[in-house]
Amino acid sequence: MSPRRQHEPEINLTPLIDVVFLMLIFFMVSTTFIQQTRLDVTLPSASAVAPEAEPDALHLTIDAQGNMFLDERRLRNGRRETIERALAEALAGRDPDAAHLIIDADARARHQMVIRALDAAGRAGVSRVGMAAAAESAQ
Repeated sequence: MSPRRQHEPEINLTPLIDVVFLMLIFFMVSTTFIQQTRLDVTLPSASAVAPEAEPDALHLTIDAQGNMFLDERRLRNGRRETIERALAEALAGRDPDAAHLIIDADARARHQMVIRALDAAGRAGVSRVGMAAAAESAQ
């Protein structure tokens, strides 16, 4: 009997490294880096239960033509300064932290009017703002 030579098996890693590099290049080229949002926001959730009405809340109503009413008193125009001044007058003597504004906007009102009202509320120091909505009827 002839003695067998002890030969260590070799594992060639070159093809494996080539495949890994090709996969790396593929994923780098095919991946898109889209920044979904720049702000960390917590999105609101809706429920079927209506919240309790706050008796001292201010109501800013925007009709379909863009006319604005603060607690049923018509504002001269829909400019931000006018809304801000009316809110400041209505909030005089109230606790600013407890001030609550509810915006009742008609579904056909221009989006710009709602944004203008929100901007004016923020400038007037209102930190709690709600949007009124009607419940959808079951179809």
